[in-house]
Amino acid sequence: MQHNEKKEQLTVNVQYIKDLSFENQNSPDSLSNKGEAPEINVDINVYARPLKKKIYEVSLSINSKAEKKNFKIFELELVYAGVFTLPDTSLNDEEEKRKILIEAPQLLFPFARSIVSNVTRDGGFMPLIIQPIDFELLYKSRKIEKPV
Repeated sequence: MQHNEKKEQLTVNVQYIKDLSFENQNSPDSLSNKGEAPEINVDINVYARPLKKKIYEVSLSINSKAEKKNFKIFELELVYAGVFTLPDTSLNDEEEKRKILIEAPQLLFPFARSIVSNVTRDGGFMPLIIQPIDFELLYKSRKIEKPV
């Protein structure tokens, strides 16, 4: 039984920062803590592309903007990616999609979250802590938007 569970696992071959940008162009004015807290928007997307049979690059894209009354505080863009190998077992299309679009980003997320936190802190702000993401819910909402 344990041997079969091992075969079902997604293999992480490598993970890396593919793109990282942090803009604090209105500093030092943007670093002032006076007045109300900034409005912070975070947008997260998952992208996957096949590299070879059963091997995919999965990218977690995180974009965040902080503004106070149309005054840009900071802007952050991160694409954190990994190359994953699907198990050798015969998975149907739906199972493959779930492994690549739910399990793979779940494995990448803690690392991307840490990068976002460190970059915003190193930029002079309170660390931006992104709340955990329900990648299964994200996957299901995308399926409804764009049926395959």
